[in-house]
Amino acid sequence: MSAVISDLRGRMNDGIVTSGDMVLMSIEAVRSGTADIIARRFSWSEFLLQAWFMTRVSLLPTILVAIPFGVIVSVQVGGVAQQIGADSFSGAVNGVGVLRQGAPLVTSLMIAGAVGSAITSDLGARQIREEVDALRVMGINPINRLVSPRLFAAVVVALMLNVVVAVTAIGSGFMINVYGGNVSSGTYIGSFVSFAQPSDLLLAELKAAIFGFIATIVAAHKGLSAKGGPKGVADAVNEAVVLTVILLAIVNVGLTQAYVLLVPQQIA
Repeated sequence: MSAVISDLRGRMNDGIVTSGDMVLMSIEAVRSGTADIIARRFSWSEFLLQAWFMTRVSLLPTILVAIPFGVIVSVQVGGVAQQIGADSFSGAVNGVGVLRQGAPLVTSLMIAGAVGSAITSDLGARQIREEVDALRVMGINPINRLVSPRLFAAVVVALMLNVVVAVTAIGSGFMINVYGGNVSSGTYIGSFVSFAQPSDLLLAELKAAIFGFIATIVAAHKGLSAKGGPKGVADAVNEAVVLTVILLAIVNVGLTQAYVLLVPQQIA
């Protein structure tokens, strides 16, 4: 029993230390990146390179996930709407649901799975090959040189991916409901416009930016903490993806609840 308690206490301490390290890394990355932009010494070439890489590895999978996601939501919601005689509200339910919850969640999973794993493996390989130590020896801050451009690029890419997911999923729902004969195009769009509001898009974009920020910080921390050769890099990638998904789920619940409490809801 004492061994179990000791193990749990050790894991809790490791979790607290890891959380503190991630917070410190995020503060340093934002501060150094902002200072470099103001001083006009920010590595825009690295930023553009990383943004293009993140877009290339995540855009197609995001679209391929968003299409069936929109179809599934439309089919399920449409079936329930038909049962209760509320077909005219299917556009509002599908559109608002995808905009507020679906698009940011799909974006977060793509950022965590595709972008986050790539960042962790890249930085982990650099750490294993002692390239990060070489930067420190040359007086270059690894957070400034490696983390900040990736962090800023991930936030921008997450904002764009969120829009792509929302348009793709809502468009898929429109096709299924309208061309499937459930409702007319005017009814579908009218119900969506009646219940949706600009703050829904702002919430979705805020979620996407925060999710991209968290995923990048977790991935960078795990990558720069990798040790033990190639196996250590693989373990760091697994840990980064799992931890990112858990954190994003918790943050999503908190942001959603705060939005519902603080923002007045649209009444048709």
